[in-house]
Amino acid sequence: VQLQASGGGLVQAGGSLRLSCAASRRTFNLYEMAWFRQAPGKEREFVAAINWSGTSTVYADTIKGRFTISKDIPNNTIYLQMNSLKPEDTAVYYCAAAHAVKSGRQWAVQGEYDYWGQGTLVTVSS
Repeated sequence: VQLQASGGGLVQAGGSLRLSCAASRRTFNLYEMAWFRQAPGKEREFVAAINWSGTSTVYADTIKGRFTISKDIPNNTIYLQMNSLKPEDTAVYYCAAAHAVKSGRQWAVQGEYDYWGQGTLVTVSS
């Protein structure tokens, strides 16, 4: 499956952006999805994840209450709504997909995911 991330850009602190990740596979409803990010000079880190049906979500503590992940199954797309952005949110954001439903998934572990998008840059100015 191919993942195409979009929606990044330059925004002032306190502003909002919505990232999108479109998947090419029609069996998208069976995929479990996540967003990771990588800031300059830092390792890639987990941001948020959503299960196959869109009924369960997981968030990193650093963004909890500000970001919302959602899944639009008919359109094969997931979103990351980012509000109250901070300069420390500046990073390249990547979407990822796991091609099987799995109980006990370690959502924050990069090795749990089989496919990765190309990334979209989010820059938050102070």
